[in-house]
Formats: sequence, C-alpha cells, structure tokens
Amino acid sequence: MNPDEKVKFGRVDLEVTPFGFGTAPIGNIFREIDEGTSDAMIQTAWDSGVRYFDTAPMYGHGLAELRTGHSLRWKERDDFVLSSKVGRILKPARRQDIDYAPWTNAGRFTMHFDYSYDGTMRSFEDSLQRLNLERMDICFIHDIDVFTRGAEQPEVFDQAMDGAWKALSELRDQGVVKAIGVGVNEWEVCHAALQQRDFDCFLLAGRYTLLEQDSLNDFLPLCEERGAAVVVGGGFNSGILATGAVEGAKYNYAPAPAQIMDRVRRIEAVCAEYDVPLPAAALQFVVAHPAVPTFMAGTRTVEQLQQNLAWFSHPIPDQFWADLKAKGLLREDAPTP
Repeated sequence: MNPDEKVKFGRVDLEVTPFGFGTAPIGNIFREIDEGTSDAMIQTAWDSGVRYFDTAPMYGHGLAELRTGHSLRWKERDDFVLSSKVGRILKPARRQDIDYAPWTNAGRFTMHFDYSYDGTMRSFEDSLQRLNLERMDICFIHDIDVFTRGAEQPEVFDQAMDGAWKALSELRDQGVVKAIGVGVNEWEVCHAALQQRDFDCFLLAGRYTLLEQDSLNDFLPLCEERGAAVVVGGGFNSGILATGAVEGAKYNYAPAPAQIMDRVRRIEAVCAEYDVPLPAAALQFVVAHPAVPTFMAGTRTVEQLQQNLAWFSHPIPDQFWADLKAKGLLREDAPTP
C-alpha cells in the first residue's frame, strides 16, 4: 500500500491519504516530546506524502493543536486535510493548578466538558486560534462514550446529539467545515449516533483491528449504506499488535489477558510463515474495509514514524489473509487488501 495515494473520504468532497498523522503523542501523553522532535515528525510525514493530520483540544491541553498549526502553517492550505474536535473548553490557568494526567508538561489550560451549542461554537473557534489556520476540514464530537464518561454517558450522548450536533450541522451547511462526525472508543456509540443524526464520518479508536471485528455486524455496514467514512485509530490495540505477545504487552491500555496473548501468538505464527511483520498486517488490514479510507498513527520519534510507513508499504500476499481466515483468526466477512 502507498501511504501517499489519495482516497475519497466517504460521501464528502475530500480526499485523504490512507496513512494519517495522529497528534496525541505530540501533546506529551505519558511523557514529553521536545519541540524539535514534534516538528521533525510532521515534516517527515509530509515529505513521505502524508496529507491528513488529526488533532484535538484534549491532546496536551491544547499543546497538540499549537504544535500542529506551527508545523503546518507555511504549507499550502489546500494541500492537506485537517481534523480536530469539539466537546471540551480550555480555560487559562497556572500550571500548579492543573491536573495534567496523563499528559506531561502540557498547555496552560484546564479542560471542561461542554457539548452545548454555544460551547461547541466556542470550542471550534478556539481550536482555529490555537492552530493559527483558517479552517479545519473535519470536526468530530469527542469522547461521548462509556470509556470516557462512565455512568454519565447516556445523558452526555443526548446533550451532544442536541447541542453539538446542531452547531456542527450549521457549520457544515455554511460550508465552514466539509465533514462532521463523532470520535470515540466504542463502535456502538458511533452506530447509535449514525442512527440518530446525519453524520459524515467517525473516528473509532481501537475497535476495528486484527483482534476485534464486531463492528462488522451493524456499524460498518450502515456506514457503507450511508457513505460515512470511518477513520480508525489505535490499530495496534494500544500496543500488542505492534510488540507481539511479549511479556508486559498492552491490550487496550492494560496488560493483555491470556486469551489475547494466545490469539496474537497464533497470528504471529502465520506472519512468520509468510515473512510478514505483525504490525504491517495490523496497519494494512484496517484500511482494506471500503468504509475505512484512512487510519491514524501516533508516533513518538521520527524513527517510529518511518517504521510505520515501511510497515504500511510492506508487501503481503493474498494467501496470508486466506490462511488467517482458514485458521479462524480473522472473520470470513472481513475485507482484506
């Protein structure tokens, strides 16, 4: 697969590269990335043909948006696609008054959930200020899932389907953005949103991977029917599909359970037979679905980024995918490259 080819983004008038640059790491999640490394990764991605960049106010309390805009500000604006998110308002504060976890040395803002109409409009405008760019092309409603909001999720979801939806729908109608959607960790939330409102796209973190294909049941078929594009993030299930079934391997941000470790070992055995790196299979699998034009890869170093680009281009024979299905390691109805 070529990371720099252009593919249509669902039903809207946008084209994206199948390899996207995710900016959560440059928001200093878990540990700090210096300014030089942040900029070098974005420039390396650009030089490799990557033309889709995703960010959010949440990533580093505004830091990722600031860094993304800084690195893209001299690029021709029509040459790339940019997405950000709404749902959080950032308010200036002293560093000692901010709870940064899990971010490190991040922006001098506190974060406050707000899915109201007015809050969405403010969040949108604030993002453009931090980015120092005249527009974003895609805007997602962020984190209206159980993973983030817990017992409050049903109420939060209803608020977003009212206030945030109304605001983004107006911005789309006015041509301020080309596509609006929802960015969450659960396909069920995306499915419910698409059933209720006319969304163009979704950012789904970790729920369509070599290890998880339940979204093939209802959600992805509805996306195909409606022409809604799905951006897949977390294609490594937070680690194990990059590292393999090694001691301490992470699955969904926690130590991988025994059954997941066993399944990954069985996939790795097929990978070894065909000389296919496990991460290459993980990355290329997700964009084989017709509703998934692109995935987001977050990296911490230029070397990691270059490795991901190499995996994305690694040749994989058709028989590899056929064997995964024959061994019950991949759903029969899962599209493959």
